[in-house]
Formats: sequence, C-alpha cells, structure tokens
Amino acid sequence: MLPRKSCWGNAVASWPEIARRIRVPTGFAFALVYWWLAKPDWASWLWGALVILPGLGIRALASGHLEKNQRLATAGPYAYTRNPLYLGSIIIALGFTIAARSLSIAGILLILFFTIYLPVIQAEESDLLERFPEFLDYRREVPRLIPRLRRYPRNSGAFSWQLYLKHREYNAAVGSLAMLAALLAKLLWTSS
Repeated sequence: MLPRKSCWGNAVASWPEIARRIRVPTGFAFALVYWWLAKPDWASWLWGALVILPGLGIRALASGHLEKNQRLATAGPYAYTRNPLYLGSIIIALGFTIAARSLSIAGILLILFFTIYLPVIQAEESDLLERFPEFLDYRREVPRLIPRLRRYPRNSGAFSWQLYLKHREYNAAVGSLAMLAALLAKLLWTSS
C-alpha cells in the first residue's frame, strides 16, 4: 500500500499551478498595498518612471514575437533571454520600487518573485520542454533571466503588431501609467 500524501504535500506539489492562477489577482491586490505604502518624492517618481520605460519596451518586444503554444519563440528579446516578459516585469517592478521609496515594498516584491513568479517560470519551462523538443538546446544556450550579449544563433521571426495586440500587452503600459498617475496624485496630496 502506497502512503497517502498529506494535504500539505499536495499543496506543495501543485504550488506552481496555484501560483499561475493567483499571480494576476495577487498583483491587483498588491497594487492597493503598494499605493498605501509608497512614499514618493519628485526625484523618486521621475527616476522610477525612467526605469519603468525600458521594462515596458522589453515586454512589448517580447509580446510581438510570441506565438503561444504554436512555436518556440527564439527571436527578438528571446534570442538573449528565455523569459523577456518576466525580465521586463522585474525591471518595471524595480522602477516602481524606486518610485515608491519603500523598503517594505522592495521586500514584498522579493517575496512575490520567489514564491509566485519563480515557480511559474519553472513550470512554464517544463511545459515548453514537453511541447518543443528544441527547447533543450535553446535552454542550454540562452539564460533564464539575465540576458547575454551574444544572440541565440537559431532565431527566426519578426516583430508582429498583431501578436502585440492579440496578447493585449498594451495593458502593461496602461496599468503602469495609471499607477504612476496614482503615485503622482499621492505625491501632490501629501506635499500640499
């Protein structure tokens, strides 16, 4: 007779799937906490916004090269890092951390990355390995997050505005602008 898994064991085994489902709602809930804990000043707001821009650009480029579940993305930013969407998100989070001037926010973001995003990245890469046999070679040559300077040699595909629009990547820009506006409103409110 096989031993039964405990409820805790089942939860740990399925955590990447749980993390996939809760990452977006958790992000919305965190946005409220973020705004409440943020202590922006003019310099932090400006520097944060400047850091956010390249993160949005990386996400936009990656989205325009991604044909989910149809082919392995190896062109554009995928030629330098396996997870440019997450890299862009990390850069955006760094920008918002700078804008907020709060160590509490930095700590919460680190916890969210290691408990939610890293397991999701690992699960997505396992799925890619099962779906695309060529992912094994790609994974050997292209780093998970930190981009390398040399481009992956077997890349193909061009940026597509249709893919960008299909993935609704503009929502990242809209959400970032909305939060920057909310921070600006808080800054104006607290400085008067």
